[in-house]
Amino acid sequence: MKQAEKKAAALGAENTFLLIAIEYLDKMAQEGRAEATLSKARWLLSKLRPAIGHRPIAEITPQELLAVLKKEETAGRRETARRMRSFAGRVFRYGVATARATHDPSHLLQGALIAPVPKHHAAITDPNELGALLRAIDAYAGQPTTLFALRLTPHLFQRPGEIRRSEWFEIDFDDAIWTIPAERMKQREPHRVPLSSQSLDILKQARGLTGHGRYVFLRCAAGPALCQKTP
Repeated sequence: MKQAEKKAAALGAENTFLLIAIEYLDKMAQEGRAEATLSKARWLLSKLRPAIGHRPIAEITPQELLAVLKKEETAGRRETARRMRSFAGRVFRYGVATARATHDPSHLLQGALIAPVPKHHAAITDPNELGALLRAIDAYAGQPTTLFALRLTPHLFQRPGEIRRSEWFEIDFDDAIWTIPAERMKQREPHRVPLSSQSLDILKQARGLTGHGRYVFLRCAAGPALCQKTP
C-alpha cells in the first residue's frame, strides 16, 4: 500500500494541471495558432495557476474550480471568469484525451456563473460628429508617426493592432496593396487591403521618418537596430 501510494503521489506530481496546461499550450503553438490567441491562453492560465496549478489534474473537483471562478466573478470580472472556465475545460479534455485525467469538472459548472452583460461600444453615426473626429485627428499635435497612423485608419478600417504592427515589406506601392501576413490573421490566410491614393500619400510621408526600419509606425531615435524589435 505504501508503494502504491508513493507511486500515485509521484504520478500526480507529474500530471499537475499546470504541466498539462503548458503541454496543451505547446500543442496550440505547434498547430499554428495566432500569437494573440496564445497570449490570451497564457494569461488565463496565470489566473488559474495559483489555486489549482499545483494540483494533480485528475483530483481537481468542480468545487475547487468554481471557487477560483467565483473569486473573479465577485470582483466584477464576469467575462474573465467565463473565459477561465472555457480554457480550463479545454485543458481538462486534453488531459482526458491523453489519459492523465478521467473527467472534465468544468462541464458540471455550466450555468453556475452569472452571465456577463454585453457591452455595446459607442459608434459615431452622425455625419457632423464624424467630421469633428476627422478634424480632431488632423489637429493632433503629438508624435508624427501617431498622427500618420490616425490619419490612415479611417481609410483602411483595420484593427488598431494591425495598423500598429504593419511592416514596410507588406506595403506594395506599385499595386497599391497592403498584404497582412497569414500568421497575423485569425483565419491563418493573408489579408489584402486596397490602398487609396490618400492612403499611399500618408504612407509615403511616414516612409520619410521610418522607412529605414522594419515597422511603418515605429520611429527609431536610437538607430536602425532598435527598429528590429517588436513594438
